[in-house]
Amino acid sequence: MRVPSAPSRRAVLAGGLVVALLTAAAPASAAARPQTGSLVLVGGALKDNNTQVYGEIIKRAGGPQARIGIITAASVPESQDPYADDPDRCSNSACNGAYYADLFKRHGAADAQWIPLDIDHVANADSDAVVAQVESMTGFFFGGGDQYRYLTTLLRGEEHKDSKVLAAIRAKLAHGAVVSGSSAGAQVASGPDMVSGGESYESLRDGSAPGYFDDPTRLGYIPQGGFGFLRSGLVDTHTGAYGREGRALRLASDTGHDRVYALEENTALVVDRPGSNREHMTVLGPNGVAVLDLRDARAHDSANGWSLRRARYSYLTDGDQYDARTWTPRVHPAKQPLVPAVTTPVPADTDVFHSAANPDGTPYSFRTTARALASTRAQNSATATTFETGPRFTVSFTKARGFAAFTGDGTSARTLIALQIDIAPH
Repeated sequence: MRVPSAPSRRAVLAGGLVVALLTAAAPASAAARPQTGSLVLVGGALKDNNTQVYGEIIKRAGGPQARIGIITAASVPESQDPYADDPDRCSNSACNGAYYADLFKRHGAADAQWIPLDIDHVANADSDAVVAQVESMTGFFFGGGDQYRYLTTLLRGEEHKDSKVLAAIRAKLAHGAVVSGSSAGAQVASGPDMVSGGESYESLRDGSAPGYFDDPTRLGYIPQGGFGFLRSGLVDTHTGAYGREGRALRLASDTGHDRVYALEENTALVVDRPGSNREHMTVLGPNGVAVLDLRDARAHDSANGWSLRRARYSYLTDGDQYDARTWTPRVHPAKQPLVPAVTTPVPADTDVFHSAANPDGTPYSFRTTARALASTRAQNSATATTFETGPRFTVSFTKARGFAAFTGDGTSARTLIALQIDIAPH
């Protein structure tokens, strides 16, 4: 089958910002189970061999006794898949559900079952038989596709009210179950103002609007949000691969949110006690999760275009933790503060958001520029620009008061804390 894709320590005082370094390696799941459940949210493109993330989901669902309910209603139904009868080429809700069920079993779950929901079977969301199936599960996995289909199937569309199945999953989460998801399956965990589409350049140029649009470049959002499992910040996915930092910052500014969790591919944000005043997070995987902090940010519209000043960008990597209530990153003890040794300037970047209009662009440009700046002692600020013009936006990265960087190999930047971000049109 084709995997479904997304629609197109010590306390270190750094200028008033407290960055806590863990004094001991802390596992993502504590020995004592929390009173409420947990989330494992992946930024998309979860690889079959990512034993770290699959293993974490299964462990939190009961280990060898884990029973995982697979929901793939974000995929097209069989009726819309021209390859529905070809097991090697199919990509629909049933085919993808069987794929993930087999994958979870191969990773060690006692059982994994597809929950038969999609836009052709919306009535199943209020079926007592399907509710009974859900209640027999100890964990859940939401697959990728289009997050709006989850609203149609599980939130009764424009009513935006829990179906019986979603109510049952919500109750299971409250009593200790793990709810996981990748791409759209992570995005739909959002609270109010869930993103529904958009590209970074068009988002900066045109702003956001409520709704779901046929134009995939237009920044849209759903004011009522998704399932509301994670409400302490907006959620975005595929951030590095698709250069979505720009759209995430614009949407947060437009809708009055002061924090975004920007998830990268094949990497999970594990959330313990979601929605409580003890909400706590851990990053697992080979890439990272960016936390965009807009508490001190100021946006401005002028004849030249939109601008944003004094946003903060923290990039957390494997093993790093984050306290949502206190806004405190806790860097894994295997990483040490980086002492910049590079003396060359940061390379110029003319495609900071990896534009789809530029097939020759360098992936992960935003992150690459940020890390290059952290690694050099030649300068305290750097700029990168959008590929598009009319206007062309310049993104400025600054090692302002509170910035800190950490390394795992002693030379290259890995984790970044509170790098200042400014965006201006030219």
